[in-house]
Amino acid sequence: MMSKRAVLFDFDLTLADSTLGAVECINYALEAMALPHAEPKAIRATIGFSLPATLASLTGLTDPALAQNFSLNFVKRADLRMVELTSVFPDVAQTLDQLKAAGIKTGIVSTKFRYRIETILTRAGLSEVFDVIVGGEDVMRHKPDPEGLVKALDKLGVQSGDSLYVGDHPVDAEAAAVAGIPFAAVLTGAATRNDFEPWPATMFLSSLRELAPLLRL
Repeated sequence: MMSKRAVLFDFDLTLADSTLGAVECINYALEAMALPHAEPKAIRATIGFSLPATLASLTGLTDPALAQNFSLNFVKRADLRMVELTSVFPDVAQTLDQLKAAGIKTGIVSTKFRYRIETILTRAGLSEVFDVIVGGEDVMRHKPDPEGLVKALDKLGVQSGDSLYVGDHPVDAEAAAVAGIPFAAVLTGAATRNDFEPWPATMFLSSLRELAPLLRL
């Protein structure tokens, strides 16, 4: 149990289920490159990676030109379909109400584009909830680089030790560790407890409902 001034969240599979959107948009991009479709389970395990890292994980392709082609096709499809195929988890609104009532600042740090996060939140009636959102277009280096986390804390005026980062993927744990931010893994994604063994200080939540008790709220 701990006391914090700010809580930062990853977005996909932490605050919202974007699995259907990711599967459709990734397979659209692969098909546009004359590559075979990927299995939904494999795609779900990449949610949280940058788009070039996603392509590398699914196909082994690392050429920058191919990664750019993949990214452009993904974004083209995502602009049409991602919002309607993403649903915010039911525990999010109550959890954020609890944090706000306690005077705790909140933010999102994600590889997902900020404009898409904002549209999804508006659709869910949560457009004014977060104090800061740092998306993929706001940084030069994506997670596991800590740039996004550092930028969010700077905007909030909060030190790393006074914050908590909540995510679902090992890439989130790695970014938090480099930034010196305590980390809690919410097991709503594809990762299991064993996947976080390299970060032994990780705290675990089965869902966001367990966050308030962790913070003594």
